[in-house]
Amino acid sequence: MGVVGILFLILLVLGLPLAFTIGISSVPYFIIDGIPLQVVVQKMISSTQSFPLLAVPFFVLAGNLMNETGITRRMIHFAKLMTGHMRGGLAQVSLVLSALMGGVSGSATADAAMEARILGPDMIKQGYSKGFIAAILAMGGLITATIPPSVGLILYGVTGEVSIGRLFMGGFIPGLMIMAGMMITTTLFAKKRGYVALTDKPASPKEIWKGLVDCFWALMFPVILIVGIRSGAFTASEAGAFAVVYSFVIGKFVYKELTYKKLWLVLRQSAKDLGVIMFIIICAAVFGYAVVTDRLPQFLSSFIIGISGSRYVVLFVILAFLFVIGMFMEATANVLILVPIFLPIVKQLGFDPVHFGMLFMLINTMGGMTPPVGVTMYTTCSLLDCPIETYTKDAIPYIASVLIVVAILALFPQIVLCLPNLVFGA
Repeated sequence: MGVVGILFLILLVLGLPLAFTIGISSVPYFIIDGIPLQVVVQKMISSTQSFPLLAVPFFVLAGNLMNETGITRRMIHFAKLMTGHMRGGLAQVSLVLSALMGGVSGSATADAAMEARILGPDMIKQGYSKGFIAAILAMGGLITATIPPSVGLILYGVTGEVSIGRLFMGGFIPGLMIMAGMMITTTLFAKKRGYVALTDKPASPKEIWKGLVDCFWALMFPVILIVGIRSGAFTASEAGAFAVVYSFVIGKFVYKELTYKKLWLVLRQSAKDLGVIMFIIICAAVFGYAVVTDRLPQFLSSFIIGISGSRYVVLFVILAFLFVIGMFMEATANVLILVPIFLPIVKQLGFDPVHFGMLFMLINTMGGMTPPVGVTMYTTCSLLDCPIETYTKDAIPYIASVLIVVAILALFPQIVLCLPNLVFGA
């Protein structure tokens, strides 16, 4: 595995696309150990033959569909009614919108890109600095990726053989806690920099109710999914198929904003998104086979557990490692490569896999918002023409607020587990 690791780092530094880096660096292991190269192809193909994995393309397609149905516009209006009167009005609106979009897109990068295009220009006009705008829109995507349905949680559940329904339920409270932490940080930012409210006074109950009714079908989406999975009406993969049908019906026949031209664009974008995700998955399967065959998980398990007698110290060591590695590797690849390594360790230490899954995905997803290679970070910065250095300076307080929430969730696992245990049983 030493040759594999060295080659992996070299290719990563050279800037080779991550999927190619993972796949190419894995090949020497098979050559050195005399394993037939046909096994590489077999592993790549077999990694796609997973029924639970069907949830990924379905939910990606459903999220792209719902972004073209008029739901986003209704969500923005409702978010303005809820928080437009607060200090730093549009910035607060973006965070509430991210929470609402959690039940629609499930993708941090997609949410950040959408908000940068729609809210970014208005925030610039109101005097917000580009670094602040890029930071809050990128970091807000973490809320979207935590509140179900989350593509990252689906991949974690498939890879670690953990209940996706329990993971979905476990994401609600952490997502709201992250939103609250970021809203407090935004208030402090706004007070220091003089960012004003969007409206002079809070919206009336009648206005809020009307906005809520307009968003009803979008807000019901995650509720229907959870109820359907809990009742046994459908599995997580079947829930993804239902989500596609639901999105199409709402967009075409309820809101009547989904045209066939938009549908074609949605299918094209979904194909591109899934091409990237699936290529990483099949290459990571080869890398994962080499890692497991070489008994690397067992070695790391013995090493990490030997660091301290306290299971919480070991847990925080793992989270610190994930934070650092997330700065350099794409989130999807981290799930596929690192979950098989670390999940057995934390289970051996007595941590619930749903609890660890939430911590893992929060830290892992945040890697897309940190330099030097964060995809979500580069997306918002490129759309807003913001230098990475400026973004980083303003993102640090938000990163700190997320890390505080992660520490609280790590020390008090019942915050994550109360809803899954309530709905699915302990």
